[in-house]
Amino acid sequence: MKDNIISTADSIIKDINSKIYSPIYLLMGKEPYFIDVITQALLNNVLTEAEKDFNQSIIYGKDIDVYELLTMARRAPMMSNYQLIVVKEAQQLNKIEELDSYLKNYLKSTILVLNYKYESLDKRSEKKKTFLKNVSQKGILFESTELYDSQIPDWIIKNVKEQGYQIQKHIAIMLSEFLGNDLTKINNELTKLFLNLKKGDDIPEKLILSNIGISKEYNIFEFQKALASKDIIKVNKIVNYFISNPKENPLIKIINFLYGFYSKTLTYRYYIDVKEKDISSKMKMQQWMLKDYTEAASKNSYNKLASVISIIKEYDLRSKGVNNNSTDSGELLKEMIFKILH
Repeated sequence: MKDNIISTADSIIKDINSKIYSPIYLLMGKEPYFIDVITQALLNNVLTEAEKDFNQSIIYGKDIDVYELLTMARRAPMMSNYQLIVVKEAQQLNKIEELDSYLKNYLKSTILVLNYKYESLDKRSEKKKTFLKNVSQKGILFESTELYDSQIPDWIIKNVKEQGYQIQKHIAIMLSEFLGNDLTKINNELTKLFLNLKKGDDIPEKLILSNIGISKEYNIFEFQKALASKDIIKVNKIVNYFISNPKENPLIKIINFLYGFYSKTLTYRYYIDVKEKDISSKMKMQQWMLKDYTEAASKNSYNKLASVISIIKEYDLRSKGVNNNSTDSGELLKEMIFKILH
């Protein structure tokens, strides 16, 4: 599903924009971005502004009983072809599988949208399994999985192009490495950048550096390069910069980055005798993304990398107060980096 999650979402949105609707949309999964985008497409297209007053309902799962929802779904629209019901946080709707009875005799005039975020409906229950099967047959069942890190730059390029702007691949990589895989956050930051551009413009690196708070020299990807090459002087400069700017560079963010980087390096080290294109496949990363992992793996043994993972876990706990009564986050970061590099 990860490989075609974007195209599947695009296909659903294309139908919505073409006024081709389904009676029920169950949008579930760990990645909220696609759930939100599909829902917004429905809110923008199904009803006119005049029709929304009587025919659009946005409710939360914790605030409604499933049987009340069934009653709402069976209600006819007023002076409109459709009524649109959006249930946000549908994972909090108790006995959601009871909606299966509605699917046996649903109204074509009702469009029911269930936003089941951050998880998927448990398929171990027979009733829920039957409900999922019937949703997929009668409407849209969409599982919104998180993208792999290697997919984020291409998604950024696609997103920017769809908004009428341009972005170079290395800039998209910079954004993905700095902002991570939170698509909603990335989209929000891109929207802010667009305010400074004309349609068709290329997003310049300097605009990102000035607007998103990325230092050209002292950022997380320059940190990764310095760690990979064991450039101790540069590593220490960046560490001091991070300590001086704790709001933009909290210790927990750095620890999460380090854990991700060294875990992937350990995986690369395990496959070091395998051809690079095969390692790329096993790590679910494009070949051009392997450079720093290649260098870090060449400078650290498998046992050393395993030890580094243990060090990071230790300092993760210490940053949360375990076995640490007084050492501040700056000192913890210095200690951890020293142990990693020596």
